[in-house]
Amino acid sequence: MEVTDIGNKEEGKIWHRKPTPVTVVRTTQQAKTVRFHHVAFDTTGDSFLAGDHHGNIYVFDISRNRFRLVQRTGQACTALAFSLRRTTEFLVALADYTIKCFDKDTKQLVSWMRGHEGAVSSISVHSSGRYAITTSSDTAQLWDLDTFQRKRRLNIRHQSIVLSCFMVCTEFALSFHFFMAHFNTILSCFSDDSIFAWESDTLFCKYQLPVPDCGPKISYKAFAVTRDGKSLVAGGRTNLLHLWCLDSKQLVRVIQMPTQVRTVRQLEFLPDSFDGGASQTLGVLSQDGVMRFINIHTCKLLFHMGSHDDAITAAAVSPNGRHVVAIMDNGSINIYSVQSLTQELNKPPPSQVAVVSDGDTNQELSNLKVKVRSETVQRPAMSSRRTQVKILRPPAVSTADDKENELPAGLNKKRLVALLKAFGEYPAKYRMFVWRSLLCLPENHAAYSSLTDKGLHSAYLTLHDKYPIKSHKLQRGLQRVLSALAHWAAIFGEVEYLPLVAFPFVKLFQNNPMLCFEVVATVIVNWCQHWFEYFPNPPLNILSMAENVLAHHDKELLQHLVDCGITSQLYVWPLLETLFSEVLTRDEWLRLFDNIFSNHPSFLIMACVAYITCCREPLLLCSQKQDFEYFFHHRNNLDMGAMIKEGYRLMSNTPADIHPRNILSDFTPLTKGQYPVFNHYPEFIVEYQSQEREKIRLQEMEYLRERQEVSALRADFLRHQAEEETYYTQQELLQKAEEQRRNILAQEEEKLTQQRAKLAAMKRELKVKELQLLDASRRRFLKHQQNLRASQIQRLDQEISRKMDLRERETAAAVQDLEIRQMELEAQRRRLEQVIYTLYSTSSILLWLILEESLAEACQLGLESDWQREVAERLQQVDAEQERKRERLAELHRQTLAEEERLADTMRDVAGRKVRTTRVFSLDRGRAQLDSSERELLKEIRELRQKLAARAREGSSASSQSVHTLSSVSQ
Repeated sequence: MEVTDIGNKEEGKIWHRKPTPVTVVRTTQQAKTVRFHHVAFDTTGDSFLAGDHHGNIYVFDISRNRFRLVQRTGQACTALAFSLRRTTEFLVALADYTIKCFDKDTKQLVSWMRGHEGAVSSISVHSSGRYAITTSSDTAQLWDLDTFQRKRRLNIRHQSIVLSCFMVCTEFALSFHFFMAHFNTILSCFSDDSIFAWESDTLFCKYQLPVPDCGPKISYKAFAVTRDGKSLVAGGRTNLLHLWCLDSKQLVRVIQMPTQVRTVRQLEFLPDSFDGGASQTLGVLSQDGVMRFINIHTCKLLFHMGSHDDAITAAAVSPNGRHVVAIMDNGSINIYSVQSLTQELNKPPPSQVAVVSDGDTNQELSNLKVKVRSETVQRPAMSSRRTQVKILRPPAVSTADDKENELPAGLNKKRLVALLKAFGEYPAKYRMFVWRSLLCLPENHAAYSSLTDKGLHSAYLTLHDKYPIKSHKLQRGLQRVLSALAHWAAIFGEVEYLPLVAFPFVKLFQNNPMLCFEVVATVIVNWCQHWFEYFPNPPLNILSMAENVLAHHDKELLQHLVDCGITSQLYVWPLLETLFSEVLTRDEWLRLFDNIFSNHPSFLIMACVAYITCCREPLLLCSQKQDFEYFFHHRNNLDMGAMIKEGYRLMSNTPADIHPRNILSDFTPLTKGQYPVFNHYPEFIVEYQSQEREKIRLQEMEYLRERQEVSALRADFLRHQAEEETYYTQQELLQKAEEQRRNILAQEEEKLTQQRAKLAAMKRELKVKELQLLDASRRRFLKHQQNLRASQIQRLDQEISRKMDLRERETAAAVQDLEIRQMELEAQRRRLEQVIYTLYSTSSILLWLILEESLAEACQLGLESDWQREVAERLQQVDAEQERKRERLAELHRQTLAEEERLADTMRDVAGRKVRTTRVFSLDRGRAQLDSSERELLKEIRELRQKLAARAREGSSASSQSVHTLSSVSQ
């Protein structure tokens, strides 16, 4: 097993070479262990949070083998939750009754929730991560994690929604609230074992699970729900587990854990990839610090974690079922790999299906009970309808003697004594169980809690100084038990030998401090009778009893002791005040107390006398006082069986007048519910010693305060002296540094002056170059503008030439068309003359044909007149186009003049330069030529129009004459 000490580191590796399991501890620079209190997994199961009692919160990433400190709260946390909707946030319940939400990446406080009046014992987060329930001793509150506002408050002591849902709960205190996974249902349990289911949105009571009316009361303290939300397991202050079916709301099974389990502290289902959320494997953490994993259907013990020497106080199972993190009793954290613990969980489930038949819902719990065994599983035989169980009962007795011998759990004292005499001791496996039965321990949880709630008693705050113990766990356990005894009775805060009396029992019952306290209290009430009547002196009356018994049975030995000046305070009291723990081994001590607890309280005195008589030979050889002191404070060679046998002989053969039985009363068990008042001691002496002790304590505190003040003053003086020396040293260093910096500054100023001169020269050179570049750029710009204007004028000249060519071609084409038409008209005129000449020689039919042809020609002449009109319109369009061109040329001329003027202004702006003569391009010549060509063209067009008009008039007159001639001929 690899142990990783994270110390004061804020991050690092969890392990260097992954073993199984991994132990994580945290120690300070003073080699003190800082205990971890709570752990919580995230939704992935690869990381978990851990909080220690200093308020430090760590996140452990198992998949990446890294840990990191994410928060310092400054106070111990009472609960953790790490399953919020925002995966980087987590909830911490602190000792001041508040809940805080932090971000693990930014380490910032997200929200602060207040409202509880007691310590928050648990935080249950809904599977969606939106809601959370925080539970304290008297109330449960539902929070909205999006707004961090309280939505509902379930309070038992005040008028609230819980009372309105079910009034029977008014007299019971709230014990537990939690969400069912993937369901909007809240399960709550109360101190009377009643379990209610509520709607999470409306807090409407959905149903109540029936409280079993038969069988022992479990006093539920631990709960677990399967992932599919169909089964609930509850356990408490017995070794029984109740398995509920939440669909039918019925108790389907009672599982009995092994006898080593007396109280169930925690229940956790182990997820499995094959069970579909049914979660068949259940982890049960009991009071002995061992977590046993069982199958709830076969009731077979699969594996376990922890042991009596390395006990577990709390555990958390990852949601993926791969790891289990356990908080150990020594404050460390163990990280277990489930796969390495057992191979059986990785097997797929069998294909068989178990069907539970409907039985009588009122049958006894014993019919449902199944015991858990490590090797074999005992299950009741199944019949066709209901389970039949045979219950072995002891034979009925009626005598009063047998009733007195009846012990709890069905044991009989006579039978136990007979078994003890036969074997000499009780079986080691059942010894603690037998002792609990013989001592009739009441197990007053409430009364013991009221004592422990008072904290450590002032008399035992420095117990480790007087009684140093190597094991911190035993040291704390002894301190708790002694403090509870001191709160029970004031004398136990003054008895110096009480730690010697209690230590053996603390070592035996280190995992159950309440039972340890009740055992020690029972021993004090019964076997330490009359011990405190002569306080602060030893019990002289008890020592006298032992001396009388020794005088009756071994006068020679007593006379030897008297001759050596050895009193009963030297040879009896060391055995009584340590309860034989210094002179016997563990096994011998257990055998002795098997017999002491099984007999009358006077057997303890007889055992002291028996020890002395069995050691008479070495005692007769001793003569010095220091030899006797050493003998009764160290182990010696002794036959334990012979000593016990001698004790029984002394019990039976001692005369009644000197027998301790006459003075010591019979065994009286502690009362149920409350512990009895213990006042068998001189109260005035105890009060006086208490007052003196308190006075001494106050004086010590005053002395320590004054000493602390003197130490503080001396520390302040030394600190001021050191600060003064440091100040003068710093001043000298600063003065030297100032001189050095002044020299460096002078050198830098000289360098800066030279650099400034160089920079000024560079600026002047750059200015000259800039002016040259500016002049070149201006010349280049003027040249570009000139080229641009020249290209524009050239394009205008080309456009004018193209237009003129186009007009000339159109005019030539029109003249050619007119000439061709004139030739056609001339040909027609000649043909008409021929027709007229031949008209007289043709018949009248031909005359009419010619006349029709003439009419057609006349129509053709009408068409010619239409063409002439079209030509005139086209000429008008050409004139309009020419007018627009002239206007455009005039506008271009004006723009050219403006550009020339601006160019001239630009040329004049060049300062310090010689004004160069710029060639001004004039358009007057081109414009004059254009105007003359346009005038000539218009003149030619007018002449052509006149010619066309004359020819049209001539053609019309000729046609009219021909028509007139034809008409006359026809007449």
